[in-house]
Parts: sequence; C-alpha cells; structure tokens
Amino acid sequence: MKYQVTITETLSRTVSVEAPSAEIAEEQVRGQYRDEEIVLGSSDFCYFDVDVNREDSKPFYQSQTGDFKLYYGDCMELLPLLNDKVDMVFADPPYFLSNGGISVQSGKIVSVNKGDWDKGMSSEDIDAFNRKWIGQCRELLKDNGTIWVSGTYHNIFSVANALASLGFKILNVITWAKTNPPPNISCRYFTYSTEFIIWARKMVKVPHYYNYELMKAINGDKQMTDVWRLPAIAPWEKTCGKHPTQKPLSLMSRIILASTKKGDKVLDPFCGSGTTGIAANLLERGFVGIEREREYVEMSQRRRLEIDNPQTAESYRTRIKDIDFVERCEVMV
Repeated sequence: MKYQVTITETLSRTVSVEAPSAEIAEEQVRGQYRDEEIVLGSSDFCYFDVDVNREDSKPFYQSQTGDFKLYYGDCMELLPLLNDKVDMVFADPPYFLSNGGISVQSGKIVSVNKGDWDKGMSSEDIDAFNRKWIGQCRELLKDNGTIWVSGTYHNIFSVANALASLGFKILNVITWAKTNPPPNISCRYFTYSTEFIIWARKMVKVPHYYNYELMKAINGDKQMTDVWRLPAIAPWEKTCGKHPTQKPLSLMSRIILASTKKGDKVLDPFCGSGTTGIAANLLERGFVGIEREREYVEMSQRRRLEIDNPQTAESYRTRIKDIDFVERCEVMV
C-alpha cells in the first residue's frame, strides 16, 4: 500500500512510500532522512500522521478473470477499506511461537522462528489482537457465512473466546492429524502432530451452508468426523518458494468444498503464500487475500500465475485427493 507520510518540522515535507504497514512506512521515511544525512531528533517531529488514502488501496495483483485479488499490507489497516462481501473466511493467524525454539526438517535441526510477526505476546495482547481482526472480518462476512481459524494450543483458546464474544456460533473444532509430523527432538513431550481449526458461523440463528452429502461421499459413504488425517505440504506445492507456515492444498480444498458453493467468495486476511486462493480458484470460487510480507505477496502472485497454465491446474487437481474425487465422480460442489 502507498502512504502519504507528512513530517512536520520547520518545513513540511510529504513523502510517498510503499510499505506493508504504517509503522514500516514511518521507519522507511526516517531511514531516507538518515541516508541523506539530514539529522533529526525526536523533538523535531512535532507529530507524525499517516493518512491512508482509499484510492491507493488497490490490489497488489489481480488475476485477469478477477477471481483472485491480492492486497499487500497489514490486514488491520486494509480490512476496513475493503468493499467485498464474502461467503467464507479462512484465517491462519500468528500462533506466537517464534521464541527461540528448535525443530527438525528433513533430518536437520532448524529454528522454529518464523519472523517478527509470530513473536510471542502477553495473553492480554493476544486476546486484543484476535478480537480486532476477527471483528473486522465479521463486517465483511455475509450473514449466512462461516469462518475457519487454524491454530495450536498457543492461540486457539483465545480465538475461540473472541469468536464467542463477537456473536459467532462455533460449529466444530476440526483436529488436523498430520500423517507426517516432525519428530520431537527433546524427547520430553509427546510429538506434536495436530493442529486445530475452529469452524463457526456468523449468526447464531441464521443457517450456514454445509455440503454434507459431498463430505460423506469423500469419506466412503460414512459421516465425516471432526478428525482429518491429511499430510503436510508436498514438494510439488513449493515450486514457487517456501512459506514457514504453509498449509497443504488438500486441507484448504476440503474446507472450501465443505462450506462454499461454486461462485462464492473466500477471504484470507493472513494469506501467506496464497494457498487458500489457489484452492479457491481450482474449485471455481473467488478469492480476496491480504499479506503484509512482500516476499510472500510476490510468491502468491507467482503461484496464481502458475495455474493460468491449464496443464498445471489440471495436474494440481489430480494430485489433490478431494478435488480428484469430485471430478471423477461428478458430485455436486
């Protein structure tokens, strides 16, 4: 997003910069002053005001068909500026896990730190954070719409409390049991092999959409339970780069198939590498995504351009179990 940053001292200067948030925009402008050897102390800044112009809140990228809109910036600032009403929200917010821990990937010990956006906060700050973004998403959600939020024990209880306090009705808590979890190298705990995904509808008394028959068919003509055994991301899902918390297309496809119809619109306020949008477009749903890290916005764009190739899109569909089932059996989606 572009910001008009006005710095008031003896003279007033307006500088236009592109940044994912107002905080970073301010830091960029201060850096420009330092690089130009214009020395300013904190007392020289009488005040610092950031004006977000709605006209500048245009998608960073939009597909030719308009079914994939991608915004670069902080969702807290961008969500109030969007006009899209959506049928479903999927959110993979920070789990607040980046506190110096280690894990194992491909047999190597690695840091679990994801970035500054995932650093731990106090429980009060986490609660306030979740209430704010969930409340903003609620404004964009249709009355019969639903929201899915993923997490671990680090954040999922805060999310559940925020949903309840904002008037949502919790429908299920899905347990995603990973079939290929990393080992626990400390050997002092059970291996972490699950994540939780809360599914809730916006209004307590307004019915939501659930494709019960399809979920039953996918599950061998038995009612699907709230425990899903699905693998983590496969190598073929990383052709455009790697995101540290990337969700697998198999998971996102099931969520979208279960709770939306063709032509519906899906919002992801923390869209990372764009998996939600790729799954939505493969299933003929529209997508609106927001991401604050430039690296991942560009990765999302590359992934969306990749499936403009019909052969690539078809290859993805055949590799995603639920989509392949739908296309082979020609069931209602």
